[in-house]
Amino acid sequence: MKTKQKIINGRVFEKQGHFIEGSVCFFEGRILSQEDYEKLPCEETVIDAKGCYVIPGLTDIHFHGCMGSDCCDATEEAFRTMARYELRQGVTSITPATMTVSEETLSAICRTARTFESSDGADFCGLYMEGPFISPAKKGAQNGKYVHPADTAMLNRLSDLSGGKIRTVVVAPETEGALDFISENHGRINISIAHTTADYDTAKEAIERGASQLTHLYNAMPPFSHRAPGPIGAAADDSSCMAELICDGIHIHPAVVRTTFKMFGDERIILISDSMRATGMEDGEYDLGGQKVIVRGNLAVLEDGTIAGSATNLMDCVRTAVKKMDIPLASAVKCAAVNPARAVGIDDDYGTLEPGKYANIVILNDELEIEKIFHHGCIVED
Repeated sequence: MKTKQKIINGRVFEKQGHFIEGSVCFFEGRILSQEDYEKLPCEETVIDAKGCYVIPGLTDIHFHGCMGSDCCDATEEAFRTMARYELRQGVTSITPATMTVSEETLSAICRTARTFESSDGADFCGLYMEGPFISPAKKGAQNGKYVHPADTAMLNRLSDLSGGKIRTVVVAPETEGALDFISENHGRINISIAHTTADYDTAKEAIERGASQLTHLYNAMPPFSHRAPGPIGAAADDSSCMAELICDGIHIHPAVVRTTFKMFGDERIILISDSMRATGMEDGEYDLGGQKVIVRGNLAVLEDGTIAGSATNLMDCVRTAVKKMDIPLASAVKCAAVNPARAVGIDDDYGTLEPGKYANIVILNDELEIEKIFHHGCIVED
């Protein structure tokens, strides 16, 4: 006979962005209401979470790699390595990110994504296509050799190869054909403004045409200033637009993180890691999109000093946001679980602890260290 499970006495996260004393019930991989749980005539396992926080598993919609593997490796082995590492950090669903690489490499990534299933790692929920539709002037750590004008035909080819697995595509709206590209594709895919020199008016038009978020806010875009608010000001002005933040302690100053929460609110911020293959590994030399990256602690840079993604997982970003940036835990969890799942359209199954959703649950102690992880209702072993 199958066993139903209940976590009791914990401080349970509510999707509105607060904690309540309560319990979480689940059976056969899904969360149940207390009423439905009580009706089940089967054995019960009770987990006491007294003194702990009970939160939904996190969703990282924008990261490139970890544990020596990268999305651009385009192999099932790389995808599996990433998924296994992420799950054990409490990140239970993922959409790994590509780079600005050749269409041949993007095609190989999409073919892998089409058939990949994560049997013992975080749920693979699709791809985040960062490039090649960006501005060469703001390429950051992207490879300028492969920058390409926004191209619906290319996106269609790649989407078909992936079996419809591309969840997000980034675009610099000031580049050739980009605004029309946004109009053509916003209904079927999440479009994010990225690696851009766009001014306020251009970014505003892009959002009005259907762009719904900004990629790694503040990075690879014009700064927000009093006479030139740029894409940051345009996004802040539109209540439908979300914004990604990398809270690794490297990319954004804590004061700016706090100000951003005041400006956007925790309804519209998506915490991401933007991690690269060195995450979970020792300091040394790695690569990102075919370019040499030097990693020292949390800092990853190209040879010219350009920041090249992060070397920090999303759960560590949550800890940094709370412990070093004074962001309330409930807000940080909302931005790392609820909002990313909503942004990429997987919130029917992920993001909260509501009945009907997957029983992807993390129990954290007062120091925000992981006590237990449940993935589809099953305990995750170290």
